[in-house]
Amino acid sequence: MTRVAIRRALISVYDKSGLADLAGGLHAAGVEIVSTGSTAAAVSAAGVPVTQVEKLTGFPECLGGRVKTLHPAVHAGLLADLAQPAHRAQLDDLGIPPFQLLVSNLYPFEAAVAGGAPPEECVEQIDIGGPAMVRAAAKNHQHVTVITDPLMYGAVLEAVAGGGFTLEQRRRFAARAYARTAAYDCAVASWFASAYAPDETARETGWPDVTGAVWTRRDVLRYGENPHQRAALYQRGDAVTGPAAGTGTAAGQQPHGITAGQQPHGITAGRQLHGKAMSYNNYVDAAAAWRAAFDFAQPCVAIIKHSNPCGIAVGADLAEAHRKAHACDPVSAFGGVIAANGPVTADLARQIADIFTEVIIAPGFDPDALDVLTAKKNLRLLACPPPAVGSGLAGGPGSPGAESDRAESDRAGSDRAGEDGVPSAAVGAEWRQVDGGVLLQTPDLIDAPGDDTAQWVLKAGPPASAEVLADLAFAWRACRAVKSNAILLASGGATVGVGMGQVNRVDAARLAVTRAGERARGAVAASDAYFPFPDGLQVLTDAGVAAIVEPGGSVRDELAIAAAEQAGVTLYFTGVRHFFH
Repeated sequence: MTRVAIRRALISVYDKSGLADLAGGLHAAGVEIVSTGSTAAAVSAAGVPVTQVEKLTGFPECLGGRVKTLHPAVHAGLLADLAQPAHRAQLDDLGIPPFQLLVSNLYPFEAAVAGGAPPEECVEQIDIGGPAMVRAAAKNHQHVTVITDPLMYGAVLEAVAGGGFTLEQRRRFAARAYARTAAYDCAVASWFASAYAPDETARETGWPDVTGAVWTRRDVLRYGENPHQRAALYQRGDAVTGPAAGTGTAAGQQPHGITAGQQPHGITAGRQLHGKAMSYNNYVDAAAAWRAAFDFAQPCVAIIKHSNPCGIAVGADLAEAHRKAHACDPVSAFGGVIAANGPVTADLARQIADIFTEVIIAPGFDPDALDVLTAKKNLRLLACPPPAVGSGLAGGPGSPGAESDRAESDRAGSDRAGEDGVPSAAVGAEWRQVDGGVLLQTPDLIDAPGDDTAQWVLKAGPPASAEVLADLAFAWRACRAVKSNAILLASGGATVGVGMGQVNRVDAARLAVTRAGERARGAVAASDAYFPFPDGLQVLTDAGVAAIVEPGGSVRDELAIAAAEQAGVTLYFTGVRHFFH
């Protein structure tokens, strides 16, 4: 077991949550406490005896607190390898007793940057002494335990009462400590490269010369895309303890949902309320469904299978949206993943309960809805925090029910920009692994000028009525969720036929009209890219499609325009493309 009894502890923390109870418990167990500045003041205010670090070092805290613990009297007590007689002898000669415990958390640099603090304040929040101590204690884990999170304090008091931590436990705490300092340094380096000290390329393009992130394991999955592949889910950040890494619920969390601000954004922040464990493919489809549902501000439901939509629809409420989405392709919807952009109601739950569904993902579930859905033993229910406004997953210009101007992303701004104000493109970027590296791109937010119907250019046929224009706007936004080459037919705020993932646009058009059947007549169509020849457009007009929206931009645009004119079909160009691979 190799337990090391804790007799002497060094405590230096910015976050003083739980500090009084920790210090009181350590003192009651006979542990000598050495502390710094405001931490020592807080311990003393709790009525616990404490030795100021100045007494240890013989030097006062100086330079406005920048130098407190950077002294041999501190670091020798953390770094001494007590298995070496020479180290023991040197400690005796210097009169430095060793520490068996370091408790330290760091200045809130990440919070300062995220909160838009001025650059000088962000620089001031870069911790120096804290990471130095944490790394020293972690290196010397054979003899010292390092604690970096108040959530670990309960384990500390249990260990003190039980004779100390085992070597295995000290190794795990050391691993967590290095994960914390790695994430901290990564945040500092990324901020310097993207906002504070960008190079010329970063200033011109927004792409920094260095970017990075730390990913923390959230779950080990049964297998990957196929049973012979291994898989795990990782979450961005270094939150190795607490609800995000286990099965607990954060204090104050809503019992049947998650509200924005309680947990990191994204589906990895979700909480599974019921059903079998999520699989790799479940997460892939849930991410696609979540993205599709939150492209709209109106109540929206997206049904996804193999990353492509079986149906997407908006409605007066989510139950109506689901009925319309399911009607698009009820055969393919069997065994699909459903995303709703609002809390699941009892009416919606009763509709879904009659259909075999793998996953339902939503911001929350009404209690009556849970009563209905939890009767399905294997149905996975995932509650996720709604996307932040400006994240690209909360409606946008030209979307039904959305305001005309998109709020600026709260993850980009002057605090993330270089000297010329160009925001860092790496903030919120999408990553895709390729052999030997990764590709980064800014997300496709459907927020370009051409995504607003007011900016569309009428190229053929009569101007669309308000009703037809609304359907075109819906189809254009929904088409983004379809793998390229993509053709999407819509009517009444719902998809009626989807042609996805084809290697030519003609086949995508044929697939869309085949799936739509008679519903193609009078429907509208959206194409994620231009028609290189008129044949794909003619497939749509021959099926009775009444209006089409596409980016334009082909050297043969005039042929597509002529085909639309001949068919008497309304044709709009947006000037923006939405490939999705």
